[in-house]
This record gives sequence, structure tokens and C-alpha cells, in this order.
Amino acid sequence: MKRSLFTTLAAAAAFALAGGAAHAQHDLTVVSWGGAYQDGQKEVFFKPFNALGTKLIDESWDGGLGVLRTKIKGGNNNWDVVQVEADELEVGCDEGLYEKLDVAKIGGAARYLPGTVHPCGVGAIIYNLVLAYDGDKIKTAPAGWADFFDAKKFPGKRAIRNGAKWNLEVALIADGVPSKDVYKVLRTPEGIERAFRKLDTIKPDLVFWKSGAQPPQMLAAGDVVFTTAYNGRITAANEKDKKNFRMVWTDTPYTMDSWVIMKGTPNKANAEKLVEFLGRPDNQAKLPKYVRYGVTAAGAAPLIDKSLMGELPTNPEILKQAFAEDPKFWIDNGDKLAERWAKWAGTK
Repeated sequence: MKRSLFTTLAAAAAFALAGGAAHAQHDLTVVSWGGAYQDGQKEVFFKPFNALGTKLIDESWDGGLGVLRTKIKGGNNNWDVVQVEADELEVGCDEGLYEKLDVAKIGGAARYLPGTVHPCGVGAIIYNLVLAYDGDKIKTAPAGWADFFDAKKFPGKRAIRNGAKWNLEVALIADGVPSKDVYKVLRTPEGIERAFRKLDTIKPDLVFWKSGAQPPQMLAAGDVVFTTAYNGRITAANEKDKKNFRMVWTDTPYTMDSWVIMKGTPNKANAEKLVEFLGRPDNQAKLPKYVRYGVTAAGAAPLIDKSLMGELPTNPEILKQAFAEDPKFWIDNGDKLAERWAKWAGTK
């Protein structure tokens, strides 16, 4: 595996926010991303953990530090363990939204792949944002992001996540920027403008998705010809719903989500037990059967069914085609670009 992924995902934040409030007692609650992914987590993690005797409730969310800030600063937090994206891990940790991890209580640092253990969280999954399409409807496979942006060659609607992150990267790649240079270009005002200009070229054909469950639904309904999607959602739709969805891995961004424990939870001891359970290699090795995401326990890979490796983001052949997301870029620029995106997309 590329060590650069974990080096990148450990980037430091530069935000500070005082906060914290007393939290009322509630059932141990874990929060993830819903859909087929969370269905798999229920089978692999949540139901077996419940069977051990600690009542566990699972909820879902669509991300966003504002949600977590409101819960902590408002004193009404009812979540304990939450799956967060890479920039949310960094910024939220720096703002004091999460408990500091006692690594000894979650299995020890040696259990996990290098770079997946953070002062406030531990890696949950590694995944890619891919270009997805219906192989029954499109016979000439798109080669990459340039085809995604070519509405003449591939007419029809295309779906992207409603937010700047990952869309600016793929827009630049579609415009000819090598993936290795994407963040260098994005760190310039000219690069930002170039990305938005490229997005302008397909703006009339765009529809937005918010949750990871939506892209395969849009493809199944025939609402779009292409969509960006989390790779595991596509394989899950193929296996569960017998679809013939295809993925293009070329120049796709990959990243890591992490588990965090919310600050001030009265369920901290049980939350630590849950995170330890989530990190056990034998448990993690069962997840790819349900959804093809890379796992973070060092001992899990040898236990995964070899027939599933072809669509795992941690497969070396896939990693060679992909590039690591740079959370530091989004930490430094996320708020500004979120404002710009909202105006561009018409959501503000």
C-alpha cells in the first residue's frame, strides 16, 4: 500500500474552537453513512457487538462538521462513535469535538496499518470516488474524466456529489491536468477558476447527489448516464440488485474515513469497546463481502477472500491508477470553497 496515503491523511489542521458541554445519558450510538455500506456494517459489526451484551443503536448522516459542532457546543449530543472523512477528523480534533484516543484500549497501534491511527481517531475504511455507469446502457466504455465531461460524445445527465471536494479535482483532470499535479494547481487562484470553468461546460447536464446511496439509485432509474460514486456502493448494487454497473478507476481520488468518539460522551468506556471491536482483523476481513472498501487492520488483508481483491481500493493494481486526496488542501480551503460552490450550484 502507498505510504503516502497515510502521510497525507495525517495532515495537521490550523483551526481552534473552544467548546464542550455536559451530555445527558443515552444508549450507545454509532453513526455511519447509511445505505448498502451501513447494511454491511450491521451484519459484520453492529449486530455481533450487540450480541456481546451492550445495547447499540446505529444512525446515519451525510457528513459536515457543522452538525458535530452544533451537537457539542449546543450540549445536546446524542452520538458516541461517528465515522468521519479525513478533513473532518483533522479539523474536528483540533476544535476539540472528539475525545483523544487511548490506543491501548482499541487494540494497540500495532494492530493497524501505518498512518491509520490518529490522536482523535482510527481508520475505518479506504475507498475511491469512481466514475460509474450502467454497462447495459453504455456499450462504449468511458476512458476517464474527460469523457465524463464530454456531453457530445456521451449525451445525458451526469451526477456529482453536491460539494466542491473531489469535483474540483476531477474537473482539472478532465481539463488535462495530471493527477499528480492537481493540488499544486488547485492551490492557485487560476487553478480554482479553471476547475469551475470546466464544471461550467456540463452544468446544464448536472444533477447532484448528497448521500452515497443515491448514485446507484440514479443509475438504476436511468436518471443519469454517468455518476461519481463511492466504489463500494457500485459493487454492492451489482451483487445485491444484480446490476451491470461498471467503474472507471483511472485518476480516481482515494481517501480514508475514521472512527471518532464524540467529546464528553457519558458512554466513553463502551465507545472504546466498540472501536476496539470495529478494529479487530477478523471482523474487518468480513466487510468486503458486503461492500468493497479497503480495511485498516494490518492482519485483515490475508483473511479477505481472494476473489474480492479485484475491486478493493487497496489492490496494488488499483492504487497505481489512483491518487491520494489531500486533506490539508481541504482543511485550508474548505470553508471558502464551500461558499463558492453554494453560489455556483445555486444552493445558496
